Amino acid sequence: MRAAALLCIAALAVLPSITLAAAPLAPPDAGIDGLMQAYDGQVPGAAVLVLHDGQPVFRRGYGLAVVEDGSAVTPASNFRLASVSKQFTAAAALLLVEDGRLALDQPARRWLPELPPAAAAITLRQLLSHTSGLLDYEDLMDPADTRQVHDADVLALLAREDRLAFAPGTQYRYSNSGYALLALIVARAAGTDFASFLQQRIFRPLGMAHTVAHQDGVDVVAQRAYGYSEVSGHWQRTDQSTTSAVLGDGGIYASLDDLARWDAALYDDRLLSAASRKAMFSPATATTEADVPHYGFGWRLNGRMQWHSGESIGFRNVILRYPDKHLTVIVLSNRNAPEPYPLALKIAQRWLDTLQ
Repeated sequence: MRAAALLCIAALAVLPSITLAAAPLAPPDAGIDGLMQAYDGQVPGAAVLVLHDGQPVFRRGYGLAVVEDGSAVTPASNFRLASVSKQFTAAAALLLVEDGRLALDQPARRWLPELPPAAAAITLRQLLSHTSGLLDYEDLMDPADTRQVHDADVLALLAREDRLAFAPGTQYRYSNSGYALLALIVARAAGTDFASFLQQRIFRPLGMAHTVAHQDGVDVVAQRAYGYSEVSGHWQRTDQSTTSAVLGDGGIYASLDDLARWDAALYDDRLLSAASRKAMFSPATATTEADVPHYGFGWRLNGRMQWHSGESIGFRNVILRYPDKHLTVIVLSNRNAPEPYPLALKIAQRWLDTLQ
């Protein structure tokens, strides 16, 4: 048996918030190991988790978290989630709605008066559902400037452009800008910085001890998986880009083990009320994206499946949830390719075939 597999089996005994009694399904190790072959060995790797009825029925790391020193990926390795982070930003906003400090149909300019007049009609609901019409901040950045931008810099870039891509609420267009602004709104409404709010209201209450909204030079990511890109047949570290310090749209680092705690919280009232969870997972708008007939708040919705992917320089991730079957599949990878969504679907199907 591979050393990585032995480590993963041993680690199952120390996952405190998820019981292991009466796990209903035996993991099809050989089948998934075959699917994950490209990630195994002395290459940037991946971590895979399958949860059924709250139990980790498959949980394993493949390949390397740090190529330079040979550190292996484990279920405790923390990956940059990229746009999988958006569900946490949405949850933060919904918590403040529950507190009475925010309202979904409140104008964004109520909290961000720096926004130009063209943005006057944009609401928090439209920011959450990608229907605001905001321009993509990456298109407004100076390509010659190699400094990292932050959420506040996104606001400054948008404030200089008194125009939108379309009238708010009339179309869907995936918007990193909207989620960066949501992070600023959460911070201003809560009276603290966004990273601290996430720690205080989401990560600590759920026992997500090693999850962090990360900025280089500000905090440290424990058991960190670094991102890589294949260039001319060799893996080069490409862990940070000029947009990696923007927190609201993609700045969270987390592990499989912490994401298992997050997934569990989405089934009950321990974090969000039933009304907030219904808002998060209800279609807020139709989309034209493949496999995404609708978007909720921080989640793509495709019939029975709730999912989101995350892509940034050196990372590709995906989470799939089938709440009617209490089945979740998470794949985190620290490399620029391949896209793990098709792989996650194949893994999920192995259990869905059994659960029919």
